[in-house]
Amino acid sequence: MLNKIVTSGAEALDGLRDGATLLISGFGDAGMPHRLVNALVEKGTKDLTIVTNNAGVGRVGIGALLANRQVRKLICSFPKSADSSAFDDLYGRGEIELDLVPQGTLSERIRAAGAGIGGFYVKTGYGTALAEGKEIRELDGEHYVFERPIVADAALIKAYRADRWGNLTYRLSARNFAPVMAMATRMTIVEAATVVELGEIDPELVMTPSIFVDRVWEIAP
Repeated sequence: MLNKIVTSGAEALDGLRDGATLLISGFGDAGMPHRLVNALVEKGTKDLTIVTNNAGVGRVGIGALLANRQVRKLICSFPKSADSSAFDDLYGRGEIELDLVPQGTLSERIRAAGAGIGGFYVKTGYGTALAEGKEIRELDGEHYVFERPIVADAALIKAYRADRWGNLTYRLSARNFAPVMAMATRMTIVEAATVVELGEIDPELVMTPSIFVDRVWEIAP
């Protein structure tokens, strides 16, 4: 019987090794898999490359990973946000690497990995420091920057409902990056608010099909 349900954070993150590249969903707090990230802090996996929207808040969630010095490199759109103190401290001392990526480009680089696209051209960033060292091409009189896909070892995402096969739905804006992240990785680990019986999720409402999901951890309310 196909069953992707795990019963603990340790089981959900089993096999995740030092040096991994991780996609973490969330737009601010919306869709942030806090329990999975906390389990990663407890696990102590280090030298991580984290791909996410922003650099966390205070010393919780991604901020806790940063404060615990588990992150070697951060790829994100908003390193400066409300109380991004952990990142600010590390970056100010030169103890973390930052790859700043415009938000639309970040989303498309992740989507490209899931779609099997080797790269794409985008106007955003042309003529700025973000384009340094990248291929520039003129198309129809406009200049474009070549961007490569971001492929990860694992994705940590948050879902609203899941079944034991791993079909997922999300709640409102908490969907954000999660569907494309689930496609762009070798292993998708899900923190779900509720696990329901097979058939309870209308197939027309499935936002991430089970084929893209490996583990589901149900989080008690």
